[in-house]
Amino acid sequence: MASTGVHSLDDTDRRIIAILQADGRRPYSQIAEELAIPASSVRFRVQRLEESGVLQIVGIANPLTIGFDRFAMIGIRVRPGTASEVCRALRELPETSYVIMTAGQYDVMTEVICRDTGHFTDLVNRRMPLIDGIVSTDSFFVLEVHKLAYGWGVQGVEASLLAAPEAPAGARIDRRG
Repeated sequence: MASTGVHSLDDTDRRIIAILQADGRRPYSQIAEELAIPASSVRFRVQRLEESGVLQIVGIANPLTIGFDRFAMIGIRVRPGTASEVCRALRELPETSYVIMTAGQYDVMTEVICRDTGHFTDLVNRRMPLIDGIVSTDSFFVLEVHKLAYGWGVQGVEASLLAAPEAPAGARIDRRG
């Protein structure tokens, strides 16, 4: 999903998002009770957040545990001026779960999930080179997943950053945010 800018969220929106990030199957009636608002308000707010692209409720599975043996990040270098078009083409591939334009060594990064080595090889060596603008790729296979988290941006995240342990004496860390 492409960024469409900052959306105006109030405290209730943020709290609903935080609750659903922790448990996307939580009934609206329970959320309403916790927030002391009508369930119809929760239903309306969730629908508005989904329609505006702020919120998407999905089931997340660890691909390595459900039969997909090739889970990889791919760093992609592109011809100057083609990064947006390359991102649009990559997001149409069924194997991509994450496509971002970046600054640094790679112009684009994508996360891909493939059934096996043959599937990955076909993607990287046959299909991706057909995308106009791609100059080169570097693949990074995921060996183990130690954290899949999607609870950023609302409640708790900011607090966890504030509660982070202090840096060792003499360390230079910019905490201006």
